[in-house]
Amino acid sequence: MQYMILIYDREATLKAMTADERGAFMKGYGTFTQDIVKSGHFKAGDALQSVETATTVRVREGKTLRTDGPFAETREQLGGYYLIEAADLDEACAIAARIPSAKIGSIEVRPVAKM
Repeated sequence: MQYMILIYDREATLKAMTADERGAFMKGYGTFTQDIVKSGHFKAGDALQSVETATTVRVREGKTLRTDGPFAETREQLGGYYLIEAADLDEACAIAARIPSAKIGSIEVRPVAKM
């Protein structure tokens, strides 16, 4: 079964890291990604640009509205994702727990609905 893993961090926390801390943090992501590629769990994944680059689109009464910024202000921002293949939710959660951001933010694990 496929699971979408959504990674939420506080951008301010990441920006406050020293260059060495940020480098070690990102190295952890590289190692994690290599591990899930080798194990066959990886399907797709990427980091997202800063929340400052987000645009929200809504259609109301037939009119398309574009707003700079994310949908809602939150303490944590969506920073990236992985699409993985896992036997079940327990395996998907075990994989998610290894993501470096699990230590400073939160990781949402959601089964993909096949349409």
